[in-house]
Amino acid sequence: MKAQVYDSKGSKKSQIELPMVFSAGIRPDIVQKYFEADKSRQPYAPYKEAGKRHSASGRIRHIRHKWRAAYGKGISRIPRKTMWRRGTQFYWIGAEVSGTRGGRRALPPRLNRRVKKINLNEIKIAMDSAFAATADKNLVISRYSSLKDIQSAPAVIESIPKKTKELIASLKSIFGHAYSLVLKAKSVRAGVGKRRGRKYKSNAGLLIVTANNENIKFKGLDIKKIREIKIEDLFPLGRLTLYTQNAIEEIANPQTKEGKK
Repeated sequence: MKAQVYDSKGSKKSQIELPMVFSAGIRPDIVQKYFEADKSRQPYAPYKEAGKRHSASGRIRHIRHKWRAAYGKGISRIPRKTMWRRGTQFYWIGAEVSGTRGGRRALPPRLNRRVKKINLNEIKIAMDSAFAATADKNLVISRYSSLKDIQSAPAVIESIPKKTKELIASLKSIFGHAYSLVLKAKSVRAGVGKRRGRKYKSNAGLLIVTANNENIKFKGLDIKKIREIKIEDLFPLGRLTLYTQNAIEEIANPQTKEGKK
């Protein structure tokens, strides 16, 4: 499999033979399994002690003529915390249970009790599939609903320009009408999600993969070295990706490059 190589100005220069990893069979099932088994992702669930960090014991007695009893008070039998006390008179506030202020949620999302396990061979298959998906035009087009066609997948650039203005001009030339998906766009979410901890939403943007000895930083773009690539950077399959020529050579010959010895 060959890929188009662009110069720093975004003009077509030559073609390069891609490593065998880009021709690997794509296994979406194993990629999905590795993505779910990745322990670096934050689990979607509340803190296990949320709503339970009170002094309410729930052991208030309901018996006649006893100190610190709730008998005859006309109050429900829920756990209560003491706010103040005057002799045998208590000012209690309900706590802990879901119907009280500051209590636990009634039906929160639960953590997966079983941690998914994945072996090293499956991890290698998943990562190879993720890299191969960046070279599959059909997967790239199917990931982005507004994308109808793409010039080249993956795109390989000879060297990254040092100035932001030159880089933007180069990306416009390389990706053409798909440039609208290159830069990250952040917007305010519509609806009540703004009040639930997810006010903003943004797209993933372009991923630039560099060699381990290349130090490049630009705002608005995800730039990762080969050793920093994780499955979450390439999932869902078919992300717009731009490789440097040094990165392609390092993927083909990892033993001869710095950082892979």
